[in-house]
Amino acid sequence: MEKKTKKPLDTKGMVLCALFAALIGVGAFIKIPVPYVPITLQFLFTNLAGLLLGKKRGLIAVCVYIFVGLVGIPVFTQGGGLGYVFQPTFGYIIGFTLGTWLAGLICEHGENNHKTYLLAGFANFAVVFAIGLPYYYLIANYYLGKPIAASALLISGFLACAPGDIVIVIVSAVLAVKLYPIIVKGKAST
Repeated sequence: MEKKTKKPLDTKGMVLCALFAALIGVGAFIKIPVPYVPITLQFLFTNLAGLLLGKKRGLIAVCVYIFVGLVGIPVFTQGGGLGYVFQPTFGYIIGFTLGTWLAGLICEHGENNHKTYLLAGFANFAVVFAIGLPYYYLIANYYLGKPIAASALLISGFLACAPGDIVIVIVSAVLAVKLYPIIVKGKAST
């Protein structure tokens, strides 16, 4: 297996960051409605950004997406604007940044194989929920005054989403093995 190499942020890197920022935005609108926290494809694209672009480019892609949303373009699941930081689901978006960075870090030190991508994807998964759930709880209970019990949040904000996100981690790993040679090296694998 081939070890990954670090690449500078050149024109191709900037285009890839912009592409993934756009994909994350599109992923916000492909959703499966569940109570409290909608399941979207944002996690798929943030995870792929980390797996394929590495920690720096992946983080830049997610930060561009967040910047675009915070300046008012409605790319988040429930709109956009600076006030979105007071939405309970913004914690998951914060989680995307750190999770994508961690997934990229793991991939930069691993090989282009399913094992590396699964490890990175599950690390990303853990970070997103470790930040998203407490943020949701704090904003809903103490800022919005819309109390939600920790048990109800665990059921609707984690247990309802986790199976779909686990499938996304697995799909991401399969896609990353196939897409890495094309995106990074510019050639299809044999």
